[in-house]
Order: sequence, then C-alpha cells, then structure tokens
Amino acid sequence: MVNIEEFIKRLEKLLDYYGLTASSFADKIGVQRSSMSHLLSGRNKPSLDFILKITEFFPEVDLYWILNGKGNFPKSDISEKQNEPVLRMENIPNDLFRTSSAEGSDLKTESPKTEQKSSYIGNVEKIVMFYSNGTFKEYKPE
Repeated sequence: MVNIEEFIKRLEKLLDYYGLTASSFADKIGVQRSSMSHLLSGRNKPSLDFILKITEFFPEVDLYWILNGKGNFPKSDISEKQNEPVLRMENIPNDLFRTSSAEGSDLKTESPKTEQKSSYIGNVEKIVMFYSNGTFKEYKPE
C-alpha cells in the first residue's frame, strides 16, 4: 500500500528537484492538471498510469522510491549529482531577441508595394434592380 502523505512528500521533492510547478509537471507527463492538484491535496491516490508516466518521463526516478520511499532519488547510476537542478539558466543570454546596432544596420527594410489592379471589368450585359415588394426591373444597355 502507498502511504499517501509520504507519497505527496516524494512528489513535492520531485517538483523541487526539477524546478517545476505542479501544472507544468502535469503537462510534461501528460496528465490533467486537476489530477495533479487532487494528488497533492491528498484527495486522490496515484494511479498506476500516473506512476508509470513519472518513471517514463523522468528516468532518474526509481519506481520503488516513488511508491514506497525505498531506494534512492535520483538513481545513483544515472545521475551522481544529487540536489543539482537539471535546468540551468546560466547559459541563456538575457537579450536573446535583441540585435546590436551593428547587426541592425545590415538589415534593409523595404516599403510594402501596393499593386494596382486594372479596373476594367468588361462590357455590362444587364443590370437588375430588386425592390422590397418583390418586384424587379431589368436594364440592358443598347
């Protein structure tokens, strides 16, 4: 049997380790956000499908550890760096989408060209006018 309070603690440890919110964790493993919320509140117990999705998307998670608390997290043979977040922000530049003035000077901007289409439609064959009382008049050029 899974002790739900202990399972919640292990699940929260997973969230902290990967630096994820409950909703982003749910999205990552492909479950509904509400099911994640119900698990963390203790309302529901984890399903086998939920446990298997965790171990599928996060191979560092030991099946026995997530279920009973026995074993290690993360698995020692996969990751020897314990308590180090997987995602690092140090390699991402702050101005990712900005261009320097030197790079910007090479860019040429073109003004949009408007095409004028010929307004020649052809010869008018007939004009029909419809009236609100259901009648109509037809005009034909001579």
